[in-house]
Amino acid sequence: MMEKDAKIYVAGHLGMVGSAIVRELKRQGYDNIVTRTHAELDLCRQDDVEAFFRDEKPEYVFLAAAKVGGIEANSSLLADFLYVNMMLEMNVIHSAWGNGCRKLEFLGSSCIYPRMAPQPMAESCLLTSELEKTNEAYALAKISGLKYCEYLNRQYGTDFISVMPTNLYGPNDNYHLTHSHVLPAMIRRFHEAKIEGRPSVVCWGDGSPLREFLYVDDLADLCVFLMNNYSGNETVNAGTGKELTIKELAELVAEIIGYEGQILWDKEKPNGTPRKLLDVSKVREMGWRYRTELEEGIRLTYKDFLNSLARTEK
Repeated sequence: MMEKDAKIYVAGHLGMVGSAIVRELKRQGYDNIVTRTHAELDLCRQDDVEAFFRDEKPEYVFLAAAKVGGIEANSSLLADFLYVNMMLEMNVIHSAWGNGCRKLEFLGSSCIYPRMAPQPMAESCLLTSELEKTNEAYALAKISGLKYCEYLNRQYGTDFISVMPTNLYGPNDNYHLTHSHVLPAMIRRFHEAKIEGRPSVVCWGDGSPLREFLYVDDLADLCVFLMNNYSGNETVNAGTGKELTIKELAELVAEIIGYEGQILWDKEKPNGTPRKLLDVSKVREMGWRYRTELEEGIRLTYKDFLNSLARTEK
């Protein structure tokens, strides 16, 4: 268990996941939290990262920093996604080990699992067949990170763990139309269509892929739970165990936002992986459950989106 006054470093604290972890840590009474902005510490620079760990000596590390994006960003920025994610995670994990960090938690993604993995995807299906090509670079980087944690545990007896979340959404998300994930991109697209009175909205693919979504504050709760209750070489899946089609998601987002126009599908655009449902029986057996249902979570996220618009317009 982390002591309430333990020094905790949250890498990526301004991002959606990192900011949620900071909120959850504070909610639970942890107040010795260390953070650095990208301007203060570029995690891709090994010497700087090593100096930070040497000076600060954090006892616990949540590694939530990452370069992330949706299908278009993953497909067009392959080299960037591989390089940035590999560099930052290796630098942080290696420096944590080298400076006696008591425990580190690495945040990955469900895209690490094979494109055609048996559904729902159990942790054991990792590396059993080929990856989805549209996010292969990101997946390879994340697989390397979790494997480095595992190998340090085996070789040096560290207590480094990893968690693989399903699709995430919530406050502080990136709402870019093309470089964000599907749900925040839809929120922005339908909101703008409503405001501008557009008769239709075009979404990528044919709407058939099945997806699972986890509210980011629920993930943060799980991250702290795992840091206090789990040790092991195998990663832990984080999800709800529920899924819906992208078409159903679009209709739900449109309804919540109040957009009444037509939803069209550009079938020339890629669908991505047909289905990505995580097997969450492992974390359920530990006694953890998610709290936020999708409709409530989308309403909260839309509220955050509107607040972000208001801030930028000031």
